Amino acid sequence: MSIDTAIAAERVAAAPISWGVCEVPGWGHQMEPGRVLSEMRDLGISATEFGPDGFLPADPRGRSELLGTYGLAPVGGFVPLVLHEPGRDPMPELARALDSFGDPGATAVLAAVTGLDGYDERPVLNAENWKTLFFNLDRAAAYAAERGHRATLHPHVGTVVERREEVDQVLAGSDVPLCLDTGHLLIGGTDPLELAHSAATRISHVHLKDVDAALAESVQAGRTTYTDAVRDGIYRPLGHGDIDIAGIIGSLEGAGYRGWYVLEQDTILGSEPAPDAGPRGDVRTSLAFLGRTP
Repeated sequence: MSIDTAIAAERVAAAPISWGVCEVPGWGHQMEPGRVLSEMRDLGISATEFGPDGFLPADPRGRSELLGTYGLAPVGGFVPLVLHEPGRDPMPELARALDSFGDPGATAVLAAVTGLDGYDERPVLNAENWKTLFFNLDRAAAYAAERGHRATLHPHVGTVVERREEVDQVLAGSDVPLCLDTGHLLIGGTDPLELAHSAATRISHVHLKDVDAALAESVQAGRTTYTDAVRDGIYRPLGHGDIDIAGIIGSLEGAGYRGWYVLEQDTILGSEPAPDAGPRGDVRTSLAFLGRTP
C-alpha cells in the first residue's frame, strides 16, 4: 500500500512507548532515554511526545535542552488521570504534568484511567461517575488552555472511555477534543475511519497504530488480556495490520486537520535490544509507509 502523505509527513512525531517505555509498573524492560532519543533522531524524526514520568527531566528547561540535543521538538505527553470519582480532584495532578511541559503549545493527552495499575480491568460507571467525568474533562481542557496548552481525551483500552458507546457519551456530554488513537479505538470496538469522518471537528491529536484484527477481537471477547495481546504483537507497523491508515489520514486531511500524527506501536520488551536491533525496525517500516525513509 502506498499513500500520498506529503502534508501529513511534515507533522509526524514519535513516542517512547514505541520503544517499550511505559508508565505501567512491570510493563517490561525500559530503555534509557539516550538510546531512544538517538534512534528517533537517526530515523529522521524531528518531534516526540514526552513519555512517562521519569523518562525525561521534570524541569521544563532541562527537558527542552535534552530534546534539543537530539533535534527533537516537544509535541506533548500522555497524562493519565482519575476523572470519574466524586470527591477526587484531578487538577493538582494535571498542574504538575503541565509544569514540566515548558513552552506553550504542547498537548496534554488525557486518559481517563481507572485508578488501578495497568489496562486489563475497569469499573462500570454509574450516572454520578459520568457526570463527574464530564465536569472534570471540561475543567481540564479549560485549565490547559489557560496555561497555553491543549488537552485532548484519549479513548484507551482499560480506561473508563474505551468502547464506542462511551466515546459517544463523551462527545455528547462534554466539549473536550479527542485524540484519535487508531489502535485503541479499534480494539475498543470503534471503527477509527468512521469516527474520523463523523467527529472530524472534535479531533485535535492523532496516534497512528496498525492492529492485528484477530488479536483485537480476542481482547474484545475477553479471551486475551490487553497486556498479553501487546506482548503477542497486536500492534503492527503501519501498512502491516488491518486498519485503513491511508483512508484515515485522507479523511482527516480533507476535513482540515493540521495537527500531529504520532507514531505509536506499543511494545513490551523482555531485555535490552542488541545494537541496530529492536523496535526501531518497526518504526522505520511505519515511516516508510508514510513515505519517509531515513
